[in-house]
This record gives sequence, C-alpha cells and structure tokens, in this order.
Amino acid sequence: MDLVADVAATPSRPSLVTMVRAWGRIGCLGFGGPPTHIAMFRQLCVADRGWLTAQDFEDAIAACNLLPGPASTQLSIYCAWRLRGRAGALVGGLAFIVPGLVAVLALAALFLAGAPPWWVRAAGAGAGAAVAAVAVHAGVGLLPASWRRARAVSRARWPLYLAAGIAGAATLGPWLVLLLLGCGLVELVARRVTLGHGDGGRLAAIPPLPLLAAGTAAAGGGLLALAWVAVKVGLLSYGGGFVIIPLMQADAVDRYHWMTAAQFLNAVALGQITPGPVVHTVAAVGYAAGGVVGGLVAAAVAFAPSFGFILVGGPHFDRLRTNPRMRTFLDGAGAAALGAILGSAIPLALALHTGWEYAVLAGAAVLLLVARRGVVLTLLAAALTGVIIGAAGGPVPT
Repeated sequence: MDLVADVAATPSRPSLVTMVRAWGRIGCLGFGGPPTHIAMFRQLCVADRGWLTAQDFEDAIAACNLLPGPASTQLSIYCAWRLRGRAGALVGGLAFIVPGLVAVLALAALFLAGAPPWWVRAAGAGAGAAVAAVAVHAGVGLLPASWRRARAVSRARWPLYLAAGIAGAATLGPWLVLLLLGCGLVELVARRVTLGHGDGGRLAAIPPLPLLAAGTAAAGGGLLALAWVAVKVGLLSYGGGFVIIPLMQADAVDRYHWMTAAQFLNAVALGQITPGPVVHTVAAVGYAAGGVVGGLVAAAVAFAPSFGFILVGGPHFDRLRTNPRMRTFLDGAGAAALGAILGSAIPLALALHTGWEYAVLAGAAVLLLVARRGVVLTLLAAALTGVIIGAAGGPVPT
C-alpha cells in the first residue's frame, strides 16, 4: 500500500511539448540574469509542478555553481535532464536559450549596422555608458556568497585572488583565462601543503594551461578566432556571466577589430536587456565578426560545454558536489573570477569618450548601488538619456 501511495503521489513526467512551453516561457520572460532565472525555475519545478523536491533543486544549484560556464543555463539544462533525460536536456536547454538569442541577433543587426540611425547610436551610447556600473553591481552582489564559500584555510588567500582578478581584467585581456586557472591551481597546491595529504589530487579535470595558452596565441582570425573566443566564454565563466567581458573585449576590439569600443559596450548592454543568459553577449560579438552566421557559431560554441557537462556528467553530479579537489580549485578560480567581474569595469569605463557618458555612468551607479533599481530599468533609462542628449545636439560616439 505504501508503495502504491508513493507512486500515486509522484507527479508524472512532463511531455517534451510541455517542457518547450515552460522552459521557453522562462527564456522569453527571464529578464534580470541568473537570480531571476533561478527563482523562476524554482517556482516552476518545485512550487507549481512538484517535479523536483526543494532539496533536489538546491543540490542542482550547488552542483551547477561548481561547473565553469553560465550557471543559470546549466541549471535549466540540468532540471530538464532530471525530468526527461538527454532528450529533455536538449529540448529544455534550447527552449531557454533560443528566445534571447533571437532577440540579441535582431538587436545586433540594428545597433551594429554599418550606418544605424542617430537615435539608435544615441540609445546604444547611453546604455553602453552604464555597463561599467552594471559590472560593479554584479560583482558586489556576489561578494558575500564568495566570502562565505571560502574555507577558513583559504580566507587569507581569498583577497589575493580577488585582487589578482581585478588587476588581470584591467590589463591581461584574452590572457585572463590563464590567470583564472592559475589561481585555482595555486589554491590546490596551497591546500595540499596546508593539510599535508592528497587533497590536491590529480589535476586531470582542469584544462591544461599549455593547451589554453597555445589556443589563445594561435587563433589567427576569422571563424576560428571567433570559435576560440566563444570556447573561453563557455568554459571560463566562473562566478557569473560578466566574467566573459574582459575575456572578449581585448579580442573583439583590440586584437581582431571586429567592433569599436562603443559597439562592444552596445553588445554588452544587449546581453543585459534581453531575456535569458547574459552569455548571449557573445552572439552580438559573433554578429559583428561574421553576421548572422558568426552570431550563431559563437552562441553554439559558447553553450556547447554547458550541454556537454550535463549530458555526460549529470549522473555524477552528487559526487561532483562533494569532490574536494573541485571545491578547492573553485576557491581560487572563483575568487579570481569575481575580481575579474569587478575589474571589467575599468576597461569598460575607459572606453567612454564624452563627458555626458561619464555622467550617465555615475547616474547608473547611483541607481544600481544606492537606489537598488534593476539592471534592465537602469539600462533603459540610460538609453533614453542618450536619445535625449542626441536630440539636443550632444556628441554621439560611433
């Protein structure tokens, strides 16, 4: 009887069509980044439908936070995998990603066109001017959780990793990827020395530094270079989507000249004001590099690791959450990535040129950090300010 009751109480698995609708709805309405996405998936899967228990969902969040790449995207794929296996993971993940991707590509065609109308350039300049404040806001929001996750033996090193990430984001450009991995490896070695046993373990799960260095140096241009930039975005987004900004800015603007500094600010703003993952910014960069094909290639390469981690590693997530080597590595790499998010504000602010852009940046900082307004509202207000200034005859960056 108990077994029959348990089976009867277990909710039926959703159909793939139901998952397309539910995950697609979140993909269309999920403005505001990972906090919004997590809340919407918790409401859907736990509170409304009972597809997952509250403990299952919290465990899923913990496991996805241990993986490199966009955490809320991986959470969407993992929840879908738990319900319908690999088919569910593919259907649910794509339903969550595609709406925002379409929106980003459509807006990129408008904002990154060769000769957009003045009001488009003015709106882009206004929203772009606020992006540095959005980066600081994202980093500040992650500081308390990062400090709590740092174990007692690593808290003396946590500020050093944070400072290294800030400095690296401001100076290293595409080589920042090596700094993030290096901080993780330093923490593994330091923890092993401190504890006096094999907590450092084998490092086979960590991407080899020589391979990453070779890739960073070898990509010569075209779709190969774009794919390499997208690989870094998909594999090194520890701590939040904004860590991709310094990884992309030096490549997209300075190295390959796919876009101007002002256009890059527009691309970052587009990734913020559209629903779905912040990592969609890479699609705007891809559009600048190679049109619609470039945008699709960049998005496919950037999101492929997230699908791969779940499809291959999903059954092993329980062991991943308790793996001391992975947690130790992320104590170092995660703190450095948080520093990189904060440090990304430096090159973003340096890309501004006019006095009114700096005034918009200051206003955005007040709205986000003091008045506690939302990111989307702040960016839209900044865009409107840009249009007003442009209509009044103010200088508009190109």
